[in-house]
Amino acid sequence: IKMKLYITILILTAVLSTSAEFEHEAFLYAACSDVEEEFYIGYDEEEFGHVDFKQKRAVETLPDFEGQKNITFPRFYEIGSDAIVGCKRDLPIFIQTFKSLPLEMDLDAPQTSIYPKDDVELGVQNTLICHATGFYPPSVNISWTKNNVIVTEDISLSQYRPRTDDTFNIFSTLKFTPAEGDIYSCTVNHKALQGQPQTKIWDVDVALPSVGPAVFCGVGLTLGLLGVILGTFFLIKGHNCH
Repeated sequence: IKMKLYITILILTAVLSTSAEFEHEAFLYAACSDVEEEFYIGYDEEEFGHVDFKQKRAVETLPDFEGQKNITFPRFYEIGSDAIVGCKRDLPIFIQTFKSLPLEMDLDAPQTSIYPKDDVELGVQNTLICHATGFYPPSVNISWTKNNVIVTEDISLSQYRPRTDDTFNIFSTLKFTPAEGDIYSCTVNHKALQGQPQTKIWDVDVALPSVGPAVFCGVGLTLGLLGVILGTFFLIKGHNCH
C-alpha cells in the first residue's frame, strides 16, 4: 500500500471506453505539501494543462491542430486554486492519520535517462533533457554538472506527472551550447535509492563528415571512366584492324 506521509494527492480517474478493446484514462491530479502545489489534468499520461501557481495562471499545453480551434478549459486556474485550498485544509488530517498507521511506505526507485532535445551541432544552442520515471513517492532531487562542475543556471524542472501504475515522471532540462569534449551529467536522488544517487553522463561527440567515402567514390568513378575510355579505344582499334 502506497502512503503519502508528507504530501496529499488527489487523483480522479475516468476510464473512457470506445470499444471492448480500447480504454482511455483521463486524470485530474492535485497535490500539495508545505512547499509544493500542483494541479494537472491529462489523458492517457499526456498533459492537457497545468496551473503555474507562482505566476498565478493556467498553462494549456495541447498542441495546435491545423484548421481547428484549440480546446480550452474555462476557469482552469480557479478550479486548480480551489483544489489546492482543499488539499492544504486536509493536509494536517492526512499527516496525523498516516502517522498512526503501522504500514511501511512502498518505495519505487527512478529510472533515469539523459538525451539532447535536437540534433547536436557544435556551437548551436541545444537543450539536454534528464528524465526520471517510475519513482514513488513523488519527491526527487535532480542536479547537473558540466565537466565535473555543478551547474545552477539555465535549468528548469517540470512538475511531477502521474503514471497509470501510480508512479511518477519528472523532467529537468539544461540549455547548453555544444563544444567538442564537454561532458555533462545529471544526478537523480530519491529515497528509494538509499543514499546511492543515479548519475547519467552525456558527452559532446559530434561525428564530423568523413573524407573516406568521398575519396573511395572519387577513385571508383575515375577507374570507371578510365575503363570506358580504354574499352572504347580498343573497340575502335579492333575495327580499324579489320
